[in-house]
Amino acid sequence: MKEGIIMAESPREMLNAFHGGLVSFTEADASKDTAGAFMNLLGADYAEGAISTKTKELISVGIACFSRCVYCIVYHTYKAYEAGATRDEILQASMVSVAFGGGPAMAYSATVLKDSLDEFENDFK
Repeated sequence: MKEGIIMAESPREMLNAFHGGLVSFTEADASKDTAGAFMNLLGADYAEGAISTKTKELISVGIACFSRCVYCIVYHTYKAYEAGATRDEILQASMVSVAFGGGPAMAYSATVLKDSLDEFENDFK
């Protein structure tokens, strides 16, 4: 287990597991309609519009830290970097969540988010 992370997997392993799970759900008869609809919703919600995709991803990082969803933190940190956000922008988005979520949001920002930032930062340089 990596120091600072309270999970059995690294952020990259979690990202890959989450993506693989979504793909398998979109292919399974029992879940393909709902999973496909969810993926279409994400595509529509995160498309460029009045608010940029980067800004939407930064909002998502804050919501993920506030709601303490480790997979959401990992995924949206990656997507924020992919959309052109900097480490400082992502950190500031998470700190806004602390204003609403207090200690728990800070704990997830200082562990899961920090490890995700470290893991994915060099992917987009």
